[in-house]
Amino acid sequence: MKWSRELRMARRSLRTAIKAASSMATATARLPGPMRAVPWPPPVPRLSPSDLVEVAGFGSNPGRLAMFLHVPPVAPKPGAPLIVLLHGCGQTAARFAADTGWIALADRLGIPLVLPEQSGDNNRGRCFNWFRPLHVRRGFGEALSIRQMVDTAVARYDCDPRRVFIAGLSAGGAMAAALLAAYPDMFAGGAIVAGLPVGAASSATEALARMADAARGCTSDALAESVREAGPDGFAGPWPRVSIWHGLADDVVDPANARLLAEQWSAVHSITRAANTIEEDSARRTIWTSSNSPAVELWMLSDLPHAWPTTAVDSAARFWGLLPG
Repeated sequence: MKWSRELRMARRSLRTAIKAASSMATATARLPGPMRAVPWPPPVPRLSPSDLVEVAGFGSNPGRLAMFLHVPPVAPKPGAPLIVLLHGCGQTAARFAADTGWIALADRLGIPLVLPEQSGDNNRGRCFNWFRPLHVRRGFGEALSIRQMVDTAVARYDCDPRRVFIAGLSAGGAMAAALLAAYPDMFAGGAIVAGLPVGAASSATEALARMADAARGCTSDALAESVREAGPDGFAGPWPRVSIWHGLADDVVDPANARLLAEQWSAVHSITRAANTIEEDSARRTIWTSSNSPAVELWMLSDLPHAWPTTAVDSAARFWGLLPG
């Protein structure tokens, strides 16, 4: 007896859910470095910049997220960039930032980090709710909470509002993509690792299905329209630069989602064909260029499972213009 396509997809979705749950169950909650809650605005004298700080009262916080800041040992200069990091399911914000290398980069370049953190009360697996329309819609839910965190950090450290970037892994990657669409006027660029396209799902069931098997029937125009509909009315650009990463050995999120993301964002940038493809050992990098500048890049890594690639931090920083090319 042969399984129908629907039953095969259901079985794969169930396997995906079990694997994701297993990953979440084995994640630890160890937080590196000192951390404490502080009132907002901060008292005088200022906290030591080497501390990881939890910020309370940063806004209405409709998404009920926690906000943490990592500040480099040398205080950021006025006009410094700002980077927002979104962890994967079952992870803590601090562990994700430290283990992936973002804290080391921030300390090296003098860039503050905004670290939103999900709670089990919002999502049982402590995943950002990238598949729930009210949490990714501009001005609502978790999307608005993260917007308020950015506004707070920009004001506190006098960061350049034109150089705010966001990066995320898995559910955090899918949420980063959604935020780039909802707030293209706030983010200059993003890095999406093992994520999914904007508009890929509007329920938990759809999310599991798209994780198991990317929807390949969408046209480039339809993919791009999902991004444009999420943004502010009449927004004409510039759209954020987007760096996309996925491992071909990923058995939690279908790697075809990365190709759809690249197709989606290159269409948003009105780019019809890739400008260049480069083979580097076990990696394949494809670049889409707009006005002689890289606008979208796709890294497909043959040996990478469902994880953050070790080279992605510096590569994304170069792609955004934070490191020399």
